[in-house]
Amino acid sequence: MKTKMVPQNPIILRCHRVMEAFAKSDDERDFYLDKLEGFLIYVDLDRTQEELNELFKELEESKDRYIPMPKMTFYEIKKVMECFVNEKVYDIDTKEKLLDIIQSKEARENFLEFIYDHHSELEKWQQYYQERFRIRIIEWLRNNTFDFVFEEDVELTKSIVEKVKLNMFTPKVGKDVMQARKLLTGKAATYYSNEALNPRPKRGRPPKQVVKVETEPQFSQDIYVSVPKSMKPFLFTPDYHSSSMIFTFSGKFASEADLLAHRKQQLQSNLDLQTLSQKLAALKTLSSNWNRDDGEGTFGEALAADAALVKEGKPKPEKIPQPKKEEPAKAPTKKAPPAKALPEKKPPVEKALPKKAVVSKPVKQPPKRFVRPLKKAPAQLVKKAPIKKPLKPPVKKQPARPLPKAKSRSVPTKPSKLKPALKKRR
Repeated sequence: MKTKMVPQNPIILRCHRVMEAFAKSDDERDFYLDKLEGFLIYVDLDRTQEELNELFKELEESKDRYIPMPKMTFYEIKKVMECFVNEKVYDIDTKEKLLDIIQSKEARENFLEFIYDHHSELEKWQQYYQERFRIRIIEWLRNNTFDFVFEEDVELTKSIVEKVKLNMFTPKVGKDVMQARKLLTGKAATYYSNEALNPRPKRGRPPKQVVKVETEPQFSQDIYVSVPKSMKPFLFTPDYHSSSMIFTFSGKFASEADLLAHRKQQLQSNLDLQTLSQKLAALKTLSSNWNRDDGEGTFGEALAADAALVKEGKPKPEKIPQPKKEEPAKAPTKKAPPAKALPEKKPPVEKALPKKAVVSKPVKQPPKRFVRPLKKAPAQLVKKAPIKKPLKPPVKKQPARPLPKAKSRSVPTKPSKLKPALKKRR
């Protein structure tokens, strides 16, 4: 009988693995999530029939433990891409191009190829895709009553996380593992809050823009204690790097290397088509030259006949130059007698009228005067006369006039002198 194993802490999941299994689950691929320890099972149909039979037998015996992942429909995938284009893409030309790609065949792969060439849209898509699918995965895990924690959200060291995984079903552990279990149980409760499905924007000032340094995420080793032997070949444990996380959405490309190999193959096929078209054009020009008539069939037929003779071991027949066919001599024809030339009529000669003789009067010209040429003095001997400045008349200095003395106004102080003056005025 199988002993019932009870986990002592929430299961530790990797969000990117669950995200990829969620995105790639379709009619041809099935994924299962273990509810006891949290490992993923991928039903790989390329395995042998015996291994597949043992896997299906284990899945039927413990249906409550292994829960199938929901399958993404084409409508849901298309809706995610359309919402991203309408919400996050602002360039009109890029938006129209992406909407055309979404309506075409292999929309997911062509969509990722186009975004991979546009780095500004690549960062937006990576952030939008992770936020959208994270909410969808949390909702599905809550509906199936999973007690879980995402390893990306836990602030623990690799060694402690590995210890917790090793002691998943042991009740008595050390202090460090007990503290880690308490932290995990507290973190697991946050996924069942309303804020987990409706994350609020952070308040306050936005953080300062710092140059992003791309670092590879550090994850612990995959440690599973209770994996059945029949399921070990079907474990889904892909490793992720910062550059390959965007390809979790793809159903065809597992990593960046797969995308680059596909693009290289496309370029090679395009080059092959170009070379083929060039060769066909050259063959057309050669065939137009071969199909000319030499009197003994076409040039191509002559080549075929020569090749047949070479196979039989017979020498090629040499062409004997044939004489040119002489044309029969034609009977001499009688020439018509030449027509008699008519005498040419001379034009009438007009008589010229006599002209009157015109006598021109001689024009008197003034006598020429003899002018002696001036002799130029050498430049060194010529001296410029100094310019004399006009003399100014001497200014006579006048003696300074004495300033007039100011009259002092004396006010009479004695009242005796003022009284007779006032009486006279009255």
